Amino acid sequence: MASTPSTLPTPGLSEQLCFDLYAASRAVTAAYRPVLAEHGLTYPQYLVLIVLWEHGTSTVRDLADHLRLDHGTLTPLLRRMELGGHITRRRSSGDERYVEVALTPSGDALRSHASGIHCDMKDAIGLDEEGFSALQLALRVLTDRVSP
Repeated sequence: MASTPSTLPTPGLSEQLCFDLYAASRAVTAAYRPVLAEHGLTYPQYLVLIVLWEHGTSTVRDLADHLRLDHGTLTPLLRRMELGGHITRRRSSGDERYVEVALTPSGDALRSHASGIHCDMKDAIGLDEEGFSALQLALRVLTDRVSP
């Protein structure tokens, strides 16, 4: 006799991959919190700075694409970063439909702490280089497979 969905046992929380990913994400973000607070940053602000350090001045659309965030989530974040003196926002002179985001000297100065923050977090995770790379690859493959 075939089981119907209502007669199948409900998988418990410990069997849910989604919960493991959620819990891991929250734990890693929480590990960053005190380190970033020393520099007056939140985790999402730090991610914006990383993109700007890597790519230079970017449009809001490009930032949203890199960070996999929607415009509505990113705009208030950028507003707070601008008020904090880390970035500037201005309409593109080439196409006023686009807003360009650039680092201020204050935002660029935070770059000097990035390597230390990165190393601290790698140490906190407790994986050797091979394990760290394998985890990162597995997460990227998973993200690519479930992304629209």
